[in-house]
Amino acid sequence: MPDEIDERDDDLIVVLDIFGRAVVPPQTEDAEAEDVAPALEAVCFALNRPMAVSDVAEFLGRSPRVVEQAAAVLAEQLRGRGVMLQRHGDQLQLVTRPEVAWAVQRALNPERPARLSRAAMETLAIVAYRQPVTRAVLESIRGVNCEAVLESLEQRGLVAEVARQDTPGHPRLFGTTLRFLQIVGLETIEDLPPVPEGATLAGLLEPAPEPG
Repeated sequence: MPDEIDERDDDLIVVLDIFGRAVVPPQTEDAEAEDVAPALEAVCFALNRPMAVSDVAEFLGRSPRVVEQAAAVLAEQLRGRGVMLQRHGDQLQLVTRPEVAWAVQRALNPERPARLSRAAMETLAIVAYRQPVTRAVLESIRGVNCEAVLESLEQRGLVAEVARQDTPGHPRLFGTTLRFLQIVGLETIEDLPPVPEGATLAGLLEPAPEPG
């Protein structure tokens, strides 16, 4: 076992190994998901960026399975709070809830992102509801070439290639991203509202206030 060093800051004690990295406390090594959730919240808050479950597992010294369980616990604990835990694939991020994003926006006064064109909104909506989807399927639904629109959505970080279809030519399959969830104000892609009869997909994707 590596030598350990106590680094004291008033009442805070952090035990470091010989490489200067904080040692996982013994009581955390076999903690239940409910007890890991606060550490997960702290890491998400401090880093303020999307993180892979595997990376968080390494930070916390626990298995990815335990981190997944802790994420479910934390998401439930944050119901009705000003922030929420967004989950997309294996990524996690702590963000402002869209209902209170107005307060953060008034405080930070960030630059407003450029609005999407109608064509981009329609394409993004199809990807969101039909993912994973190929460009050919998008073009068959919209009836126009979607190459430029898809490229624009990729550059904005709203869609990304998620796989290749197992057919001749192996066309790219597109899906939405964590950034997409941030824009529309959802925790997971499963929270997308159902499409009412006669409604257009694009009308369901009006951006939520920018979360912080």
